[in-house]
Amino acid sequence: MVAVKLWSGRVGGELAPEVWDFLRADDQALLPYDKAATLLHAQRLHAAGILDEAELAEVTEKLAAIEEIDESDEDVHSSIERQLGDVGRKIHAGRSRNDQVAAAFRLYVGDACAEADAALTQFARTVLARAEEEANTAMPGYTHLQRAQPVTLGHHLLAWVEMLERDRARFAFAAAQAEPSPLGAAALAGSTLPIPPPPNQMRNSIDAVADRDFALDYLYATAVLFTHLSRIGEELVLWTTTEFGFARLPEEAATGSSIMPQKLNPDVAELARGKAGTAIGRLTGLLATVKSLALAYDRDLQEDKPPVFAARRDVAGALGALAVLVAGLEFDRERLAAASADPLLRATDAAEALVGEGAPFRDAHEQIAGQVRAGTFEAPPAGNRLGDVTHAVAAAKERWT
Repeated sequence: MVAVKLWSGRVGGELAPEVWDFLRADDQALLPYDKAATLLHAQRLHAAGILDEAELAEVTEKLAAIEEIDESDEDVHSSIERQLGDVGRKIHAGRSRNDQVAAAFRLYVGDACAEADAALTQFARTVLARAEEEANTAMPGYTHLQRAQPVTLGHHLLAWVEMLERDRARFAFAAAQAEPSPLGAAALAGSTLPIPPPPNQMRNSIDAVADRDFALDYLYATAVLFTHLSRIGEELVLWTTTEFGFARLPEEAATGSSIMPQKLNPDVAELARGKAGTAIGRLTGLLATVKSLALAYDRDLQEDKPPVFAARRDVAGALGALAVLVAGLEFDRERLAAASADPLLRATDAAEALVGEGAPFRDAHEQIAGQVRAGTFEAPPAGNRLGDVTHAVAAAKERWT
């Protein structure tokens, strides 16, 4: 099998093995997307009279049959051209690897965003189901990790869903940024061939091959998502400790210890928390890669794909595993009720009751604080400051249908 080096007309002889290994791209994941972009380009070539009907049919048939790339191929682009055979020698007219890879990568990111949306929806619906079950389950709310005021478990779980809803919007934004097509830009300045433009063509050919904002937007969305999953994971770790005792781990989403027979560990929550650092690092790394690149294309941009490929795997894996964990949690309602029954959690209610009687809030605050210090505070009757949590859950479920 002879590997096609698309630039070999200019460079005589063979590259040193060390150079070949260093330059070769690990971009198998782009194969279905590069095939789709190549088919669109072939149709444009046919419209321009560069490919005849039989050649277009041959390209269409052969593209459908391509399933993998070989180690002898430099990248997915050269692999497709090689596997197309003789007609492949015509397929690169009017395009460059610069607009070719940008087109395939944009399709990949669009797909990754759709996959993230599906996984977010599954996880959010799982959380909403638990929020509905626990809409009126009392629990303490926290600030500074100190018990603060009474809330309900359903209300707390809805806070998770709010974060996920913003994550969903960020992935939708990234998907929209990936939609414009760079095809037609060729290396950076277009082509003299009379090839019709693709749908939704980018306005500037230099920007078309240089832009990686869509990848940064995707990595930003994943970094914020994992920041949220880290916060959720931290709470799950705390709640399932003996010290908190608010929930028990499901055995289908926990591991044991290799030495301590009694242990049941929240590894899913911990790993979701741990992957936040990696997600943030991927975004930072690509920002550092593109920050000093002169327009238009530079080989540095080969480094844009590995962090995106890895992020896509982590998003699907983390959301799927957390959905199993949250679905199987067994909440200890008695422990939660006991923790929220501390009269001091209603000290703010007592101050507000005095405000309702006409006292300035600062005076009311000082009066209740004095009672707390003296040990004479008595909590007022419990009130409902949260509204109808069941209605809030139902409204959130509508948004996630």
